[in-house]
Amino acid sequence: RQHEAPRRVKRAWVIPPISVSENHKRIPHLLVQIKSDKQQPGGVIYSIKGPGVDEEPLGIFSIDKFSGKVFLNAMLDREENDRYRLRAFALDLGGVTLEDPTDLEIIVVDQNDNRPLFRQDVFTGRVVEGAEPGTCVMTVDATDADDPDTDNAALRYSILEQGAAGMFSINATTGEICTARPGLDRETMGVYNLTVQAADMSGDGLTTTAMAVIYLEDINDNPPEFTKEEFSMEVEEQAAGVDVGKVFVHDKDLAGSPSWLAKFTILEGDPEGAFAIRTDPHTNDGVLSVVKPLDHEVRDRFELTVSVQNERPLEPSAPASPRALATVRVRVRDVNEAPVFRENPRRISVLEGTPPGTPITTYTASDPDTHQIQTLTYALLYDPADWLQLDPHAGTVRTKRELLHPSAFLQGGWYIALVLARDDAEPPLSATGTLSIEILEVNDHAPQLQPPAGVLCGRPGRGGTLLLGATDDDRPPHGAPFHFQLSPQHPQLARNWSIARFNVTHAVLAVLAELPEGPYSLPLLLRDSGTPPRGPPQLLNVSVCHCGRDGTCLDGALAAATAGAGITLGALMIILGSTILLLVLAALGAARVRGRRRALRKGLLQRSRDDMRDNILNYDEQGGGEEDQDAYDINQLRHPELFTARAKPPLRRDAPLSSGTPMAPRKLPSSPSDIEDFINEGLEAADSDPSVPPYDTALIYDYEGSGSVASPLSSIVSSLTDEDQDYDYLSEWGPRFRRLADLYG
Repeated sequence: RQHEAPRRVKRAWVIPPISVSENHKRIPHLLVQIKSDKQQPGGVIYSIKGPGVDEEPLGIFSIDKFSGKVFLNAMLDREENDRYRLRAFALDLGGVTLEDPTDLEIIVVDQNDNRPLFRQDVFTGRVVEGAEPGTCVMTVDATDADDPDTDNAALRYSILEQGAAGMFSINATTGEICTARPGLDRETMGVYNLTVQAADMSGDGLTTTAMAVIYLEDINDNPPEFTKEEFSMEVEEQAAGVDVGKVFVHDKDLAGSPSWLAKFTILEGDPEGAFAIRTDPHTNDGVLSVVKPLDHEVRDRFELTVSVQNERPLEPSAPASPRALATVRVRVRDVNEAPVFRENPRRISVLEGTPPGTPITTYTASDPDTHQIQTLTYALLYDPADWLQLDPHAGTVRTKRELLHPSAFLQGGWYIALVLARDDAEPPLSATGTLSIEILEVNDHAPQLQPPAGVLCGRPGRGGTLLLGATDDDRPPHGAPFHFQLSPQHPQLARNWSIARFNVTHAVLAVLAELPEGPYSLPLLLRDSGTPPRGPPQLLNVSVCHCGRDGTCLDGALAAATAGAGITLGALMIILGSTILLLVLAALGAARVRGRRRALRKGLLQRSRDDMRDNILNYDEQGGGEEDQDAYDINQLRHPELFTARAKPPLRRDAPLSSGTPMAPRKLPSSPSDIEDFINEGLEAADSDPSVPPYDTALIYDYEGSGSVASPLSSIVSSLTDEDQDYDYLSEWGPRFRRLADLYG
């Protein structure tokens, strides 16, 4: 051929979609045969590729490579894969492509092999009780895995079971559940359990069920009611803050909700407000309590009218309750009450100095128990000064001793005592009353002139004045101001003397005419401001002295003034002379003592170079007891130079070998008066030395010199008995121990 016609695809090689039903059980199943128009002498090789062949899931489809037949090798599930797209190839024996690859689509046809499934097993909804019909509560929904475009997934809902009332209905298409009838009452049935169903094939296919639980919410459609119309209780008198009893109520509404909680009110019978009522939050009952003490003698019973209602207002449609009111009768039980002092404290006034046995008051208590026959007795609970006595039956208080000022038991002029009143009940009760007694001041002390004597110049206007004062043991208003006056019985005094008031406690005595020197006795009248005033005559001793130019008394005049004050001049000179003589003798004695001490110190310093051992250890005899003062020279203890002059410290023979050399000797006191302190300090140092035994240490006050050839004295007591000790070696120690060798040898 010169010109080749345009090529066209053969109809045998174009493969239309192939449909196969899911769950096909005849396996293998021929789906289609493909054929190429380009037949070769050796034949054509066919193959397919794609999901279900060489891709997951593998092995579902296969092809006969020589005939081109495509087979189904496994059951299909549309819900897993609703179609497969494969590619078909045609090759010659040499592997050369004869045709372009073509598509092979296999569609899985749905079957109704899946039941509907509710999204949850239990659906929950709520609706208030009394809801109108048509009130929607909830929606139930289900799913179907089948093809939604077929009836296999067309679902319809229905209520299989809800009880005999049939209070709810369901929309078959949407699954919405609504109320169907009126009369939902939580108190009758609080929960509805519905069994709902979903079916495919528009209600004629496969089905499934679920539960729909509907709770009715409470409203306040039931008022609270008392369980009975009357309640009786009793309470003790004088009790406050205690519970009397309970009133019981019943409410059909949901327990614990505001529609159930009760609220109580006392409407009548308690004008004083002695009672209160509250709600028990657990039982919803009313608790009646006493808030003010009750008195059986005043009122022994109460009749209260109590109402009850809910915290939440009642629904308008709810009927009123005939038991919203109740009567509560409370009886007040009589108990023994303590006596009462109507006047507490009792304040009275008593004059000081009131004689013993004087009645001052009657302090009694009253018994509130008027319906009981009881006797009260009295006793003094507190009487710190033991001033009072009390009649145990009448309560009369008398003075036991005289009440006087001043006293440590008075507080601002008041005396405090406590009286105890007790009844004779079982058990007895008592009360305490305070008795405050004001001790009134009495003008029983006359003012005293202070001072009773004085001195002044005898010239008017030039030191011729004297300030007079007075004291009074009485308290105001029986003391100051004081009134000073020259005795009217001696009118001649007014020619030479005058008295003028200075302040409330002092006055000024002045000379009116020049008077000769000498003593004068002026009778005065000194009165206080008491009622009545007291003012016995008093004598003022005044000495008129010789005045100097400046208006002051000269020295001789001062001595005369002193004599005029009650001491003669001769006696005064004797006293002054004796005083001067004593002072001179004391000065001479002190000078003599200082001279002796100075000479003694000088002599001690001159003898400081003597050997201490010759003075301390020169014992030629044992001494004559306490009267012997020559056994040793005490001056050795007064020379600190002898103890510090040695360069080498002494060795302690009584110390252990392992112990170190003791410290250098202490510095001795510089004054002989401190010898006793020095000895005591040495004894304390020896006792506190841990390196030697105590019996040897107490004997060491200082060393006895160095380089001695004698053995230590400690060997004297080295044996147990005197018979075992040989004292002959003492004669070898030198002349100082010869006397000792004669005694013990």
